[in-house]
Amino acid sequence: GYLKTRMGHKFTLMVDDEVFSQSINLAKWNIYMVALADCTFYTFSYLLSKKNLKENDCKDIYLNIISSEKSNGLSDEIFKKAHRMFIQRYEKVNFQKYYLDTPFEESCLALYNWSPIAEELKTLDKKIVLNSMKLKWNLIDEEFKKLTKNLNFS
Repeated sequence: GYLKTRMGHKFTLMVDDEVFSQSINLAKWNIYMVALADCTFYTFSYLLSKKNLKENDCKDIYLNIISSEKSNGLSDEIFKKAHRMFIQRYEKVNFQKYYLDTPFEESCLALYNWSPIAEELKTLDKKIVLNSMKLKWNLIDEEFKKLTKNLNFS
């Protein structure tokens, strides 16, 4: 959405450009890895804190998901980087309150940082992009809380 908005009608022309398509693909995988980590940490933090989940197997779940993404084109380089960064974050996460702070901040920053947009334009867009992503994650947060409203791991 950010690329389409920023590029306007030229977006469809640029998607056909092989170099640009490769940069979109690189950005897509990197953003997805961070967003998946944020979502995994958030989900387990919320379920452990609010719903009495007893077992924290978020590391296994995340690593299984990214391993399975190799068959969809995830490169070994991005896989290894995502794996390493997830473990680093996992070791520091306070699962009792992660969901309360800014749980999706890293993925918002990843969208901003990885988007193949000229730096001078990105600088102008930063506040708007970060706020837009925060609002989109808020919708997911609300939906997740609705879906788990009656869930309890007693």
